[in-house]
This record gives sequence, C-alpha cells and structure tokens, in this order.
Amino acid sequence: MLAGTNGTGIEHKELSVRDFTAVTRAKNALSNSTRIIAATAALGLLGACSASERPTSQLQAAQVNTIGVNAYLWRGALDTLSFAPLLSADSNGGVIITDWYANPSNPNERVKVTVTILDQDLRADALRVSASRQVAQAGGWVDAPVQAATVQKLEDIILTKARDLRRKAVTG
Repeated sequence: MLAGTNGTGIEHKELSVRDFTAVTRAKNALSNSTRIIAATAALGLLGACSASERPTSQLQAAQVNTIGVNAYLWRGALDTLSFAPLLSADSNGGVIITDWYANPSNPNERVKVTVTILDQDLRADALRVSASRQVAQAGGWVDAPVQAATVQKLEDIILTKARDLRRKAVTG
C-alpha cells in the first residue's frame, strides 16, 4: 500500500491488487452470509404459514363495497327509515329519500327525510341526514323548522344500527 498526498494536503492511500482482492472477498463473504441468514429467516416464516395455521381476521371489514357505499351504513339507514315510505333509494349514489310521513298519533305534522352516505368506510362523517317538516294550517301544508336534535338523533340511530350489523357479521 502506498501513501501520499494529491496536492491538497490530504493523505490518500493506494490499494495494491492483493489488498483490493482481500477487501472484495471480505465483502462477498459478508454479503453471502447475510443472504444465507435472510433466506433461512424467510424459510422459517414460510414454514410457520402452513395451511392449517393461517391467521384469520377476527374483524369484518369496515369497508364493504358490494354496493357503491358502505353496506352497513346503507342497511342501518334503511332499517332506521323503515317507518316511512321510500320515495327513492340509490345504493350506488348512497341516497335514500323518504316520502312525506305523518305519524298517526299526530296527523297535523309530517316529515320527509333524506340520508346521504358519503363514503365507503363505516365512519360517522360518512353520513349526512337532513329532514323537512310541515304542519297543517288552513287546509294546506306549511314548512316548519326541524329541531337539530331530531336530525342528530336519526344519525345516531343509523350509526348504532350500522355498528351492530358489523358486530353481528363478525360474531356470527
């Protein structure tokens, strides 16, 4: 091995062919042993994955895409709105619209509900509920405000039903 400077004041060393060959062999030996260790570890992991020991998912997917939107939210919304006649139900677009519904115990008031499912994930922000309310006055129907708590309660019921459906799918 020769030592010298390259004009910059920094010492550099030149490797002889013998030194270079020794360094190359050391790198290859290290590389080969690393490959052997990695291959052995991979075989060990593959051996642990026999057909009878495959891990199974304990949770049903929160994202079910057989229709255009989350199936649990869709079913939960349909179940929740089953009290009213449906005007429109588009599972690809995720929109459910009920027709006007008057509770038999209060025939002077009617409601119409629209549920929009915005995502394929089972999440609270993937659901939007809006409602319209009318009251009977002077032989006709007049728009009336809907309490925010009513819409919130409908959203909560739909989300609870969707979560229950998912839990039932997991357990049974």
